[in-house]
Amino acid sequence: MHSSLALLSKRRFLPLFATQFLGAFNDNLFKTAMVMLVTYAIYSDPAREATFSAIAAALFILPFFLLSALAGQLADWRDKAKLIRVVKTAEVVIMIAGAAGLLLSSIPLMLLALFAMGVHSTFFGPIKYAILPQHLREPEVLGGTGLVEAGTYIAILGGTIVGGLIHPEAAAAAVLGVALIGRITGQQVPDAPPVVASEKIDFHILRSSYRLIAATMHVTRLFRAIVAISFFWGMGAVLAAQFPPLVKNVLFADQTVATLFLAIFSVGVAIGSLAINRLLKGRVSARYAPWAALGMGAFLCDFYFALKGWTPLGEGLIGFREFVVRGDAERVMFDLLGVAFCGGMFVVPLYAFLTTTVDKSATARTVAANNIVNSGAMVTGTLLVVALMAAGLSVAETVLVVAAASIPAAVFAWRLHRACS
Repeated sequence: MHSSLALLSKRRFLPLFATQFLGAFNDNLFKTAMVMLVTYAIYSDPAREATFSAIAAALFILPFFLLSALAGQLADWRDKAKLIRVVKTAEVVIMIAGAAGLLLSSIPLMLLALFAMGVHSTFFGPIKYAILPQHLREPEVLGGTGLVEAGTYIAILGGTIVGGLIHPEAAAAAVLGVALIGRITGQQVPDAPPVVASEKIDFHILRSSYRLIAATMHVTRLFRAIVAISFFWGMGAVLAAQFPPLVKNVLFADQTVATLFLAIFSVGVAIGSLAINRLLKGRVSARYAPWAALGMGAFLCDFYFALKGWTPLGEGLIGFREFVVRGDAERVMFDLLGVAFCGGMFVVPLYAFLTTTVDKSATARTVAANNIVNSGAMVTGTLLVVALMAAGLSVAETVLVVAAASIPAAVFAWRLHRACS
């Protein structure tokens, strides 16, 4: 653990970590402020609120599906540090539109900014993982990946708390300010020129995506790792999209409790991300991933039964203090923390596997192929939940749908572990 934290003192890691941290913080500050504004101030209908949350999540994910192949090519064949500066400059422009949407309570403008932030994250994602094996020594990659994941979820925690508690006017100023700071830290990332000579970029979205997936998924180990990671992100996307409407309409609580849920989830993933590096002692292995996946499913099942047994205390929505002093709230929070902890232990070694088992010249494209499949799983999951809810499934029952996905995730992780043993 200490050796991993020591990376935070290195210029070859710290500016990238800070830039990623600020980007994740800003994403979630904006998304949370937007969802809270729509859920608690604009809409007053449970079905519309749940549908909006799912659509917003799908809209953010869509660029990963459409543009990851282009992002992977650019990250492998251009200087990654220069690309970071371009991407972070774009974030400043995007957040001007996002801030305007929050100030005007304009749903179309907020959704446009959300989609643009999805594009921003699509191009940054392959860079942040592909640059790690280029700037870090091989024994440091798992620790660096764990720190990036932990930092991401701590940033999600911070952005979620701030976005859930401050007024839209303050959120508008904050997202623009954080974007500007992120541009400054991005300038400090050391150069990361391509490992091989630059090649011609294929700008045909469908053709390049198909070729990228075909070139990656035919490798059995990569296929199993990517599918397992996709189950994780599909499960996480559904849960995150349903937290605000679930808290409001099942637990009868206000936005401070919805923020608490997102915060607990973020802390759990961060702890799990660091714990798995300690267990594996820097060795990239999927040994614990199957059990972590089953752990997610078990905690989700208990979470569902805790929701089913929940009874309102009276009229209106309860706040943070009223929620946490309830005896049955401890079970709800513990289950949520357990789901997230197991999720962090599950996904970190799989990401490290992706970046260390392929040639450095193809790392970004491998991560991009993973992002395409992940985004497809996330969009499919959120749209499936929208369809099931339209057919009469309750918000609480969507938790069981997510729990069921842990079984195939465990199967693919087990097969990956067996193949690598």
